[in-house]
Amino acid sequence: MKFELLGLYAETSIHAGAGTSTGVIDLPIMREAHTGWPCVFGPAVKGALRCKAEQTKLDKDNLADIFGPDTKNAADHAGALAVGDARLLLLPVRSLTSHFKWVTCPALLNRATADAKRMGKTVPAFNLREIKQDEALIFDRDDALYLEEFHFNAKQANLTNLIDWLAAFVPDDADFKQRLQKQLVIVNDDLFAHLAQYATPVAPHIAIENKTKTTVGGALWYEETLPAETLLYIALAASDSRKKDVQVKAEKILEQTLALFPKNAPYLQVGGNETVGMGWCRVNAVVGA
Repeated sequence: MKFELLGLYAETSIHAGAGTSTGVIDLPIMREAHTGWPCVFGPAVKGALRCKAEQTKLDKDNLADIFGPDTKNAADHAGALAVGDARLLLLPVRSLTSHFKWVTCPALLNRATADAKRMGKTVPAFNLREIKQDEALIFDRDDALYLEEFHFNAKQANLTNLIDWLAAFVPDDADFKQRLQKQLVIVNDDLFAHLAQYATPVAPHIAIENKTKTTVGGALWYEETLPAETLLYIALAASDSRKKDVQVKAEKILEQTLALFPKNAPYLQVGGNETVGMGWCRVNAVVGA
């Protein structure tokens, strides 16, 4: 088996829909059942990767080796690429006193580091202390910190190792590390659960009658999205091809997958609403041993 970790940096809003309404939100986003954290489930990510491969005119045999045959021949063999969920790492949250902040929590970081180690990546020690409900850890000095309606006692901490590690998820952005130093905030796990549930944008949508340019009666719905600037990551695991009488090694499977994201076009469209510009993510293999 060969492993890789991909960073997904959202350049536009993402709507990966859950398929069922929740309360007043007609079209909510996907969320983990046990944490409530936003995510994009593995099948949706794999579908987006396959779509990208088809658009890049990947050879039909190579396509089947990586993702499996088409639906009519699905029983022939499985694909050699295992694709995990796109998991949340940094959530952009509105700040009332400054530019938006990238917010995370110890539970999110602990899971991400466990995933990275499983993928064979080296992870430095962060040594995060316990964070109280009304506290937030920051790198830069800040007299007052507000996230949404919450006020925090900002505590300056040595986050150098953590910032260096997070910057490895967006290695093609030379300014990302400097922005993290100004905008990274680590909050209590319980407080983050609230922000992850209620700080995501919800926008109303209507349908317009083409002739009269007025609203179609009853055509009002509310749609939730993950905001632009969200950082997620995907774990990939490649095995040797499972096709009979074909010897394509795991290294080649992974190489062909990563080749879908050349430096001049490292983009993946995830989720719905592609025609209105949603779901565009910049993809990078995470830098690290």
